[in-house]
Amino acid sequence: MSMLHPLSDPSEPMVDPVPLGRYLDTLALVERLHRLLLDVIKDEFERLGIIEINAVQALLLFNVGDNEVTAGELKTRGYYQGSNVSYNLKKLVDLGYMHHQRCAVDRRAVRVRLTEKGRRVRLTLGALFARHAGLWSADPERDLAGSNDRLRMLERFWTDQIRYLY
Repeated sequence: MSMLHPLSDPSEPMVDPVPLGRYLDTLALVERLHRLLLDVIKDEFERLGIIEINAVQALLLFNVGDNEVTAGELKTRGYYQGSNVSYNLKKLVDLGYMHHQRCAVDRRAVRVRLTEKGRRVRLTLGALFARHAGLWSADPERDLAGSNDRLRMLERFWTDQIRYLY
C-alpha cells in the first residue's frame, strides 16, 4: 500500500477512505518528523564543526545521558530506535565518546556509558533542544502537551497491536 495511493483489494472489506487517509497521513508525518529531527541535528553539528559522528549517534549519546546500560537496554529503554546498534556503539567507543566494559556478572554483556567527550556532545544537543523549546513555546498557539498526548495514544495503540499478535 502506498502512502499516496492505497491499493484496494476486492477480497478485503471496504474501509472508510477518510480515516484510512488520516491514518496514512499520520504515518507519513511521524516518519518525516524523525528524519527532520536527524537533519536538524546534522545541520547543527556541521555548523559547529562536529563531523566525526552522525545525527543518529549523537541522539544515542543524548538519550544515554548519565546512565550505564547494556547494548540490549539501549533498545528496550527506548534510547536507540535503529537496527544496527552494535555498529554505532563500536564507532562511538572507537572515537572516544563512549566507554565500554564487560559486565562482571555476565561476561557476554557489555555495559556502556558516556565519556567526557560524549557528555560534551550531550550538552551540545541539550542546548539545541532547549533553544528550540524556547522558540516553539514563545507562540501560545503551539501546544506540545496536546501533541504529546496524541502521540502517546498512538504509541499505546501500536504497542497493543504488537502484543495481540503473539
